Parts: sequence; structure tokens; C-alpha cells
Amino acid sequence: MNKVKVINVDQYGLTFDDGTKLSSTHRQDCCESHELTFDDLTLNDFETLEFDLSNDNFFKKIPEYGIELIPITGYSVKIPGHGYNNGYYGTNIDLVLIDKDDCIIKIYDVSECQIIEE
Repeated sequence: MNKVKVINVDQYGLTFDDGTKLSSTHRQDCCESHELTFDDLTLNDFETLEFDLSNDNFFKKIPEYGIELIPITGYSVKIPGHGYNNGYYGTNIDLVLIDKDDCIIKIYDVSECQIIEE
């Protein structure tokens, strides 16, 4: 088990104490945007929490809402997903885990984990 703590939260995602980063990505087209929203989170939301990113159980998909980060012990942290488009474009969102050297560890399709406004 690899225990890591969140050391930075910004609009783009989370950074853990081992250099791993967690963010969302979307191949944006003209008139759309789809993302997991980290803006409302702070380091206080992750105080005392440790995560094991070595398996796929560190998060849970919440359809039509976002994702839930599941710590080793303690309370979970929910991250909402939002999408905006005119109904013509795609709705994909990927959750991306990146190592300290900016190499992709794993990509998870979380497209169903958002509220889409048209």
C-alpha cells in the first residue's frame, strides 16, 4: 500500500506528497466545456486523509454528479463534474493520474460523472 497525502489543491487538480497529480481532461471543441471542478476544494478538505493510488479503489464514480475520493481511513471528498454545450458536441471527461515526471499512470473515463447544462 502506498499512502499519499494531498499537498496542493488548485483549479486544475490535486498534487500529492509523492509528486503524483490528479486532474481531469477533456478534448474541447468550439462551444463546450467539461471538467471535474476542483475550485471549491481546499487543503483543509484533505487534512489528515491519506490515499492509496496504487489501485482503482481510490475513487468512486457518482453518475450525474462527479467523483468521490475514498481515503484509506476517514471521510470521503466529493468533486463535482460540470459540462456545458449546445447538445451537439461530445461529453467526455477523463480523470488522469500523472506521476512526478509528468508521465500518465492511468486514465479513467468519468464522462457519466457530470451535470450537463445546455
